[in-house]
Amino acid sequence: MPLLNNEDFRTNKNKTRNREYCRHCFNGGKFLDQGITLQEKIKENIKFAIKRRESKEQAIKMSNEVLPTLKRWKK
Repeated sequence: MPLLNNEDFRTNKNKTRNREYCRHCFNGGKFLDQGITLQEKIKENIKFAIKRRESKEQAIKMSNEVLPTLKRWKK
């Protein structure tokens, strides 16, 4: 999801704005989908992107390229 406006973000635990994750994934200092695997998240994001009228090919490409690079999935 493009993170362009303040409305795209939510907050950390201390109420400051979190600028790493979108409002669909993160709020109040925690992920809204705790326990999900990276592969499950990729599948969810592809479905979400298609609903937003992105092409399936673009959704697959972006999800597979971007999600694994997020700090959440680094080990």
